[in-house]
Amino acid sequence: MREIEFDEVVKAVRDIIVHCGTDLPQGTYDALKEAMETEKSPVSKEVIRQILENADIAKDEKRPLCQDTGLAVFFVKVGDEVKIRGGLLKDAINKGTEQGYTDAYLRASTCEPFSRANLKDTVGYNLPAIIHFDIVAGDKIDIEYAAKGGGSENVSRARVFPPAAGKEGIVNYVKEVISDAGGNPCPPITVGVGIGGTFEKACISSKHALFRDIGSVNEDPEMAELEGIILEEINKLGIGAMGMGGTKTALAVHIESNPCHIASLPVSVNVQCHSSRHTHITI
Repeated sequence: MREIEFDEVVKAVRDIIVHCGTDLPQGTYDALKEAMETEKSPVSKEVIRQILENADIAKDEKRPLCQDTGLAVFFVKVGDEVKIRGGLLKDAINKGTEQGYTDAYLRASTCEPFSRANLKDTVGYNLPAIIHFDIVAGDKIDIEYAAKGGGSENVSRARVFPPAAGKEGIVNYVKEVISDAGGNPCPPITVGVGIGGTFEKACISSKHALFRDIGSVNEDPEMAELEGIILEEINKLGIGAMGMGGTKTALAVHIESNPCHIASLPVSVNVQCHSSRHTHITI
């Protein structure tokens, strides 16, 4: 059994939050640059140029990439031969989240749902983090992190179709969701699509799909083809960067699929704004 110190996890989580808050992943930066070069609308081309300039300034001056610093979302794979010494893994991730948001001067976005108060003792400093755990074989902890903003999260949707809806129903549904969203999620966006499982499994899968590197190809050829079809259809909508009209509404579509009940076809759409702040570490 491998032992990992509680404070080692705290520091690792703190560091990735500080890094992601100010430094756009290279893959996202490159995808935006390509979008700028191929965008047909002069207005949207200029908008993307300003997005890239903002990213350069944030990186050079260690300033937040966006005023919406998001909720801290984690997907954590825990090896069955790992033991945390000095506390619980969940507490270490929350403590690292608090330290990261504090040290990088990132706004605490969490509040009580009805009073909207930041209570500090329970939800202040962006706590609690949203953590999805999975137990796997091995002696390592694999942590995927993303800062999820409210604007893109607000337009996300889920629906359970009858099986007859098929691929055509899925494509039309994703187009409907993105068309209704318009410029609100700050395009160019990344679109996560969860297919199959149950209602909640589809939602979690669509969120996790956003953690993939932009430009990566689905390992399943059938899903890779469907990703390409949906991306093309979304970009035909003409929403463009920040809703200004154009040909680059989405940078990528990422799908995760799961086996489902014979009577159901759950589909979830989770949207990520252009500031796709995410990373992956192994402890």
